[in-house]
Amino acid sequence: MNLLNTIVVGLKEVWAHKFRSLLTMLGIILGVASLVGMAAIIKGMENGMKETMIAMGGANKVLLEEQDVPIEQEHLSDQAPGRTMNDVEALRQSAPLLHLISPQMAIWGVTATHADKSVMPSQAVGVWPAAIDMNLHTLEHGRFFSDLDEENANAVCVIGTGIRDELFGSPEAAGHEIIPIGEVINLNGQPFTIVGMFAHYESEQDRKQRELAAKQPQAAQSGPPRRTGWGHGNWAFYRKNLTLYMPLNTAWMRFRAVGDTNGVPDNRLTDLDIKVKSLDQLDATLQQVRNVLMLTHRGIEDFGFHTQEDQLQRINQQIRNARMSGGIIAGISLLVGGIGIMNIMLASINERIREIGICKAVGATGLAVFTQVLIESIVIALLGAALGVAASYAFVRLLENISPTANAPVITPMTMVLAVAFSAAVGIVAGLFPAFKAARLDPIQALRYE
Repeated sequence: MNLLNTIVVGLKEVWAHKFRSLLTMLGIILGVASLVGMAAIIKGMENGMKETMIAMGGANKVLLEEQDVPIEQEHLSDQAPGRTMNDVEALRQSAPLLHLISPQMAIWGVTATHADKSVMPSQAVGVWPAAIDMNLHTLEHGRFFSDLDEENANAVCVIGTGIRDELFGSPEAAGHEIIPIGEVINLNGQPFTIVGMFAHYESEQDRKQRELAAKQPQAAQSGPPRRTGWGHGNWAFYRKNLTLYMPLNTAWMRFRAVGDTNGVPDNRLTDLDIKVKSLDQLDATLQQVRNVLMLTHRGIEDFGFHTQEDQLQRINQQIRNARMSGGIIAGISLLVGGIGIMNIMLASINERIREIGICKAVGATGLAVFTQVLIESIVIALLGAALGVAASYAFVRLLENISPTANAPVITPMTMVLAVAFSAAVGIVAGLFPAFKAARLDPIQALRYE
């Protein structure tokens, strides 16, 4: 009996006991569906996390953080200078391995108003032009700050589309693009002229949903509104769209130089971001930066480094843990499915003992019987795998409709191949014992079996 005939016989046996075979395959179906579905969810999480990391500046961005001084320097804590423009100038002159330096001076509690509308930016920050490349912003309309704006502390600003939507209305509501270049807004009562506006930032999932809604406006309006959720990939874009930048000197002169309640000006930077020229030289670059800052801080180590590489390692660790957990769950389901296949194959052999005896009596070898039973077991497992893959697609689509998030599940071909291969392996293992048992049947005793 050739392989094709063996497979056909196996399919006929499955078809002859449809309901029993479906119940047998149920464990495999659930195992494959859980494996593919879980992998799709984890892949979506991974894409969202990495999308967020890129939106926040890329892998070669390093944040120079302010931190407590070491224990041995606690007596010098009141002399710690923090991050200042002295650090920036020293790094520009003495750290050639750096690609970009971006000092930032945040203004807390700023409310932007226009007419009767107001909005609180996610970040109102005084920056240098390097902030565009540092934070991967795209200037879509107008201009950014010039050297003259910085020198004269001009009251100009560049805003994100989120601020535009809140103060001037969204393009979707107006039916046309709104570009508020030249408009004047008030920041805590001080008039600022908008000279530029960033592009609209959104996750890949949000972009697809927006394009689909534009193509099918009636379908988009029917039913309850869909929420995109607050997954890892969404908050970063929301935050960037509510960004307001002004020249660094403007932030200092108009908001920080007036001093606090004691009249003391605050010249410390809120953030000092750097970008390295090459990730291969990351350690050497950070050591170079540390050496420079130890000089400007008079030996007081009140700073530290937060790298995107650390974030990437945390992402990878979370993904590995999630995959391990999902793999264990799917493996248990497939193991249960394998036990079900072995059970049904043993029952099938008991039902077909006389048939096996007749086959052996007319010349069938033990190897042929062994192969037939094993193929039937594999056929059941592969059919279950195929149904499981189909079920995983339905599960992912259902998940998107019930609880749409910024991190859409992504089914990958490699996961499907792995699930089918694992199912075939389960079918082989589950069919070995019944196949050995069938192959070792004595034909005379089998023919006498009633």
